[in-house]
Amino acid sequence: MSTATLERRPAAFGLAEAPARRSIDLEFSSASDVHTGLEGAVAELISVAAQDASCGILVTRHYPGRYTVALDESVPFGQTFEAIAA
Repeated sequence: MSTATLERRPAAFGLAEAPARRSIDLEFSSASDVHTGLEGAVAELISVAAQDASCGILVTRHYPGRYTVALDESVPFGQTFEAIAA
């Protein structure tokens, strides 16, 4: 079983569209869910990154089972980098 916590800003009532999500926090309780979960998060942010073509995606492992997938301007557009938080 995996759980995902998505960072979102609450949309104000009456606004047409909320700003696009720039990061996704993920937490997994099973190693078998990590690959599928990260793949889905990266795919979701690829569509956001493609809108302005100004950044790539950084996948950060904070500790076993805890990851953040985020748009990052230090990553070239069209690329995905991985990092391990120290």
